[in-house]
Amino acid sequence: MQIPAEVSVDISADISELAARIVAQASARKSPIVTAESCTGGMVAAALTDIAGSSAALERGLVTYSNEAKMELLGVTTATLAAHGAVSAECAAEMVAGALAKTQLAMLAVAITGIAGPGGGSREKPVGLVYFASQRREGTALLDKVVFAGDRAAVRAQATRHALQLLAGLLPA
Repeated sequence: MQIPAEVSVDISADISELAARIVAQASARKSPIVTAESCTGGMVAAALTDIAGSSAALERGLVTYSNEAKMELLGVTTATLAAHGAVSAECAAEMVAGALAKTQLAMLAVAITGIAGPGGGSREKPVGLVYFASQRREGTALLDKVVFAGDRAAVRAQATRHALQLLAGLLPA
């Protein structure tokens, strides 16, 4: 999926509204959340904790920016990193599985890994490429790949919003 260069004028308000809805629904349904973030650097967890009462919804947030952190904290394998790289669907899938494995309380998880820029991109993996994995504890990982447009701040904000949308989609109706 390619996201157009036009970014919502007030993406922060959009993120706040989405986070508030998630906190309310996750709290009401007793569905605690764990996040595993790389390129967003904790922005998803921060968006949730900006909402009063978020302690009933967010179990924990893990920022695993380095490959070592991904391996140590989430159980991402060296084989996955060697074969596919940190910016890959395979890595995102291992990140979300590891996040759920590391906490017995969380019922929902989201993982994000990508290239926010301005450097670090390549022809195969351009700046703006972000992989997501979302999962219910008893479900299978849902994988998503998006190439966002814009500068580093725009890519990170759009990735945060997308991750929150994925979490919202995991919540029981």
